[in-house]
Amino acid sequence: MTPSESAPRVVARKEGGLGTITLNRPEAINALDVGMIRSIRGVLDAWLTDPDVSVVLFVGAGERGFCAGGDVRHLHAAIREGDFDTPDEFFRGEYTLNACVGEYPKPIVVLADGVTMGGGIGIAGHAAVRVVTERSQLAMPETRIGFTPDAGGSWLLGRAPGRLGEYLALTSAVMGPADAIYTGFADHFVPSDRLPSVREALTTRADPGTPAELILLFDETLDAGPIERAQPWIDEAFAADTVAEIQDRLRALIDSGDHFEGDVTPAAALAALEERSPTALTITLAAVQSARWLRNLREALSQEYGLVTWFMRTQSDMVEGIRAQLVDKDRSPRWSPPALADVDPELVGDAFTFEVDRGLF
Repeated sequence: MTPSESAPRVVARKEGGLGTITLNRPEAINALDVGMIRSIRGVLDAWLTDPDVSVVLFVGAGERGFCAGGDVRHLHAAIREGDFDTPDEFFRGEYTLNACVGEYPKPIVVLADGVTMGGGIGIAGHAAVRVVTERSQLAMPETRIGFTPDAGGSWLLGRAPGRLGEYLALTSAVMGPADAIYTGFADHFVPSDRLPSVREALTTRADPGTPAELILLFDETLDAGPIERAQPWIDEAFAADTVAEIQDRLRALIDSGDHFEGDVTPAAALAALEERSPTALTITLAAVQSARWLRNLREALSQEYGLVTWFMRTQSDMVEGIRAQLVDKDRSPRWSPPALADVDPELVGDAFTFEVDRGLF
């Protein structure tokens, strides 16, 4: 057994009123497994009534990122074999942890330095104080694996400005720090070389009740990011009611002869949609549109739990997407159906009314 395999994957430490939870799986960019989820929840539950902890800080071990998401590779074989209990345990644990973070009575600060995606957003995105750096890369990449944004991601996407939520969800676009703040996935930008100072200040602060004000001492203002600058055409295209209409609007923008700067362009968005699972795109658009009208994070998580159960039990694209992207890594998924035109008109209704015990909380 290597040192990384024997080391605890979640490390909790208390000092000066600050409780620090370190995701300690750097070889996997701190991807969450069910054991890590249980450990994090256990620490948060214990610190609820601990007088020695007034602020909780989440960090990720290693240089690559805070958390790359949930480690769904080990769920692949279980789902293929008809074992739904194992993935259900994972998703139930993850979603109840997401709600715990969002509702925690003590301030939670997350340093979302580097890669922070999927399940990583499920922790970082719902915290009270969310810090990004110049190395931060945030995304909800679930449509890449034939699935839909979860871990409370639909709640954040539904509240992004304009139609950026639909754009981010359908294309799996990656946000840098400026766009993460603009879209509501983060609060503050702090250069990575100042993070040690932030941690020291949180430990030695004079006023333990104001971590957000403390972070402001290190916060720097950024210029608008590429996604914010592209919002006019994104809103125009992604306000359509269906994925097919969105694609038609993107094609019209491409044919318009207008100039679009950088990598955030209608052509890039269309190319991304053409690679994704038609089923995942259809359900994801409906999920973001629905989340816009939900009342709170718990309602969004309950909706997501119903959808993940529907995907696991009735659809092949989630298993196929995990295989193509994370198991075999051939990047050549075989979606079913392969084209939007072949998607059953009753698909959305079937997914959102799928009978499942949604008693997460």
